[in-house]
Amino acid sequence: MKSKTRNRRILTGLTMLFILTSIAACGTSAQSEETPAVVEAAPLLIVDEQGSTEVDVEGLETAVSPPSSSGLTASEVEGLLFMREEEKLARDVYLTLYEVWGLNIFRNIASAEETHTEAVRVLLDQYGLDDPMTSDASGVFVNADLQALYDQLVDQGSQSLVDALRVGAAIEEIDILDLEDNLTQTDNADIQLVYQNLLRGSRNHLRSFVRQIENRSGAYQPQYLTQDSYEAITGTGIETGSER
Repeated sequence: MKSKTRNRRILTGLTMLFILTSIAACGTSAQSEETPAVVEAAPLLIVDEQGSTEVDVEGLETAVSPPSSSGLTASEVEGLLFMREEEKLARDVYLTLYEVWGLNIFRNIASAEETHTEAVRVLLDQYGLDDPMTSDASGVFVNADLQALYDQLVDQGSQSLVDALRVGAAIEEIDILDLEDNLTQTDNADIQLVYQNLLRGSRNHLRSFVRQIENRSGAYQPQYLTQDSYEAITGTGIETGSER
């Protein structure tokens, strides 16, 4: 099953912002009766200069469409349930590592990850799916593989500051791979909207962690992405645009 494959990849492979801002009011210029006003949607993502990338959850709630009567496929449901907790895992690991090391990047990106998991929650609500996050307590997960992974990551990231930053980079690499995989499993425009925006955030966060690692210990080698994919991401600047 896909879930077993994904969880196995995470567990065996891992050694493993949107700054929330007010939405700019959409202005309209004076229009004639024959020419309807054109209103541009505000971006769903806002990014600070360090690359922390948060989702405007309220803006997302207004952007998604009413659910279709056809519902979701089993793969779409599986992907949403997993991503809800995977984004929480990123948040919880970063909060814990911030307590250990006191480096602001962990606190800032943890705040961004909170909006990422909430973005998935919007879709769960939209389609009437039960939320797997029965507890919002840090470090608590329904998915047993993610629970074990959390413990492993925190242990690894507590060894040294560079190890903690490498954990952050690994989480973002894996998040990118899972989001890309989930995108291949859906043609639902609302799910694509969320996943594309989360991908932009994960790429930005990877860039931020890599920059911190290189400032402290030299070159970083990708842990899960191919070298070509990694270079395509880190070879470009922070993404400030968002999918709407």
